[in-house]
Amino acid sequence: MKNIGFIGTGIMGKPMAKNLQDAGYTLYFAEHFEKAPAELLGAKGVACPTPAAVALACEVIFIMVPDTPQVEDVLFNEEYGVEKGLSAGKTVVDMSSISPMATKRFAARAEKTGAQYMDAPVSGGEVGAKAGTLSIMVGGDPEVFERISPLFQILGKNITLVGGHGDGQTCKVANQIIVALNIEAVSEALLFAAKAGADPARVRQALMGGFASSKILEVHGERMVKGTFEPGFRIALHQKDLNLALEGARELQLNLPNTAMAQQLFSTCAALGGSHWDHSAMIRALEHMSNFCIRD
Repeated sequence: MKNIGFIGTGIMGKPMAKNLQDAGYTLYFAEHFEKAPAELLGAKGVACPTPAAVALACEVIFIMVPDTPQVEDVLFNEEYGVEKGLSAGKTVVDMSSISPMATKRFAARAEKTGAQYMDAPVSGGEVGAKAGTLSIMVGGDPEVFERISPLFQILGKNITLVGGHGDGQTCKVANQIIVALNIEAVSEALLFAAKAGADPARVRQALMGGFASSKILEVHGERMVKGTFEPGFRIALHQKDLNLALEGARELQLNLPNTAMAQQLFSTCAALGGSHWDHSAMIRALEHMSNFCIRD
């Protein structure tokens, strides 16, 4: 695998692409939507005019874009879609977080070209993308997974073949439910502590040594205490993921009441102008509802 395509060089995609380049791979970038970052071009980075041109040039094509419609456009646009460059021996790896049901349709259509398809959404945020420590949840054929695994190992540390097409995306939706509800729990706990007169920073420090300890308490709890809500993972993107969860729940005739509540809190943040805040800023919704800020 000498030539690798990478479509989508945003907050997550850019450092992921850089890690692949640092490992010695030459990457091909589609510039149909926006110019590839200058620092990714050169000896290990080639600009292509369209996603189709990337697919023609590469054996493996990574996609890392925001949502289901963008993935569909990248793959199947009649003028410039990746599908036009696919053939036997090529593999599409979609690392975006999108609809599991749409993923199954996309995989079936892409594989009619003779190519292989894998869904491989990630968790770990910008920090994990930069460090190459992402958790990668994969859906697809086991043999293809084994072949692509050396690339996954450059990008992440916890890499799991969950099942067939769409199962990686289903796992990611489950991940996002857990993350949202943990953020909500930490937010409520720190709000309660601060309103009761305790120092939320010291409460967080004490809780880190007990059964309540979690990555969310460690990382996002610190963000809440300090009020540093520059986006590692934007609220708008977490809203998108929870929409996938709630839409799936309706199809499955499930009730996910706490997921719905977390989505409403994110919507409150959006109403306050915070769609682009980090998702740890969910606490601002609770602070707004309580007319109390833990940082005052």
